[in-house]
Amino acid sequence: MLQILKKSRSLIIVIHEIYGINQHIKDFCNLLSRQDVDVICPNLIEREQPFDYDEEEIAYLNFVENVGFSNAIHKIKCLLLDVKNQYQKIYIIGFSVGATVAWLCSEEECLDGIVGFYGSRIRDYTQIEPLCPTILFFPQEEKSFSVDELISNLNKKNIKIYKYIGQHGFCDPYSTKFNKKSSENAFNQILNFLKKHS
Repeated sequence: MLQILKKSRSLIIVIHEIYGINQHIKDFCNLLSRQDVDVICPNLIEREQPFDYDEEEIAYLNFVENVGFSNAIHKIKCLLLDVKNQYQKIYIIGFSVGATVAWLCSEEECLDGIVGFYGSRIRDYTQIEPLCPTILFFPQEEKSFSVDELISNLNKKNIKIYKYIGQHGFCDPYSTKFNKKSSENAFNQILNFLKKHS
């Protein structure tokens, strides 16, 4: 687990992708902590060494076979139970499978907001109605589904959706899909979101 604690009254839980707590996630957590919030990123893959990007298939199989959404949700909900009385505000920010996990936790009453980056599997759970303010970021194109179709199925209260130029991974500077402008725009939206709901 990665923890950056500043004795803040606000906490952001970051949920990583299938790769684990890699350099991108560490950098992102450090960037968030500069906003004077506590940041916790649980290690859902329970593996010291994160997977490399060229191990995508192995990392995906590992997530499906050894982690899974129900186990990941259980871990996050247990964490929420542990920390909810220590903070005035709690947010979750997730990437890819982490975004779907965040989405699946969005009905928890102790949450003050969730943010999801390219949560492609949200398409399997469009019946969920988030209780807290929610931002979802999607790339213009995804290999496995229609982004526009998913967006039209998520026309619910509490949700704002942004579609940025780029592909899955546009916010990760270590990815070949990185798009600097889209990444900066998305991060600015997060800062505005935190300010608005703090």
